[in-house]
Amino acid sequence: MLKIAYHPIYRHPLPEGHRFPMEKYELLPQQLLHEGTCTNANFFEPSKPNDKYILAVHEPEYYYDLVNITLDQRAARKIGFPLSEVLVEREVIIADGTIKASLRALEHGIAMNIAGGTHHAYTNRGEAFCLLNDQAIGSRYLQNKGLAKKILIVDLDVHQGNGTAEIFQNDKSVFTFSMHGKSNYPFKKEISDLDIALDNDTQDSTYLDLLKSTLPKLIDQEQPDFIYYLCGVDVISSDKLGKLGLSVEGCKERDRFVLQSCKDHNIPVMCSMGGGYSPDIKTIVNAHANTFRLAQEIFF
Repeated sequence: MLKIAYHPIYRHPLPEGHRFPMEKYELLPQQLLHEGTCTNANFFEPSKPNDKYILAVHEPEYYYDLVNITLDQRAARKIGFPLSEVLVEREVIIADGTIKASLRALEHGIAMNIAGGTHHAYTNRGEAFCLLNDQAIGSRYLQNKGLAKKILIVDLDVHQGNGTAEIFQNDKSVFTFSMHGKSNYPFKKEISDLDIALDNDTQDSTYLDLLKSTLPKLIDQEQPDFIYYLCGVDVISSDKLGKLGLSVEGCKERDRFVLQSCKDHNIPVMCSMGGGYSPDIKTIVNAHANTFRLAQEIFF
């Protein structure tokens, strides 16, 4: 059965006028239930993990400054959210959702987190709506528990996974692959194990050809025993914060190829949703829902 991490805190409201579409975290599970893609049995509620799992990735001074809301103002501004206890609690619970979804992916082949994909969080700081790096925390958890040795992170959000690249920059046990918009944030990129930077308005055919010629080679080369997939839908042409030109169907084909590749190679995959900022919330929800529809179709 497809297992999906979801907690009501994911939809924590932000001040009016904030551009981050928090409502998608409430609408997406509603849509999946309404259309029959999922039932209530598919969802599980994460909680707060042991601090040691977060501290396996993030520096203690940074983490406890977050928890105690003592982060200096300059560092807090880089995050982009108004810092609060409930916001930090939300990020901690998202990390637990990814940890627990990783365990369920080992059992069922795939599992999802409605939130997550917080790939701009570094070991010692947060940026761009990201406080804690959920897939890095999940990776370290699996490795420290002896549940995975070699991990491949496939980051197909429109923005480079700069925090993830920094966290694993000297670690050959986690291969970081980021395929992103060349002129999108972050403007100063980190160096992933493999970066593919795409020109503005890259269309479906170019994007998919690149992905389909790259991912199989990476799987053969790295022989991962677990894959994290960051499946942001900010690659579609209507996205306010992205500069690529994919259609919703092209984005769906991207997800199909990644998930089918994991299934064909019998590699467990855990998916975090990442970004999506189109003006019409229905476009965002539908594009994200496609990932869940495909997970059900391919794995179950």
